Amino acid sequence: MTDQDIFDALSQILRILLRNESVVLTARTTRRDVPGWDSLNYINFIAAVEGKFGIKFRMADVESFETVGSIVEAIKARKGA
Repeated sequence: MTDQDIFDALSQILRILLRNESVVLTARTTRRDVPGWDSLNYINFIAAVEGKFGIKFRMADVESFETVGSIVEAIKARKGA
């Protein structure tokens, strides 16, 4: 799975959560960059990501993610990619 595959999957998850088909996530995207991506949607997003990729993040990880790129790196590390 490439980085782009992961970004595409994360974008799709957030599109569904926010009901916004225009969402496209990049390595530099932050929650502040996406209208409606509040703290509740962030928790729902993380739960959906964990389910999609069959991984579990530590709470410290979830609190430390500043960009979508950092989430992608954490996914790759847990998947052994």
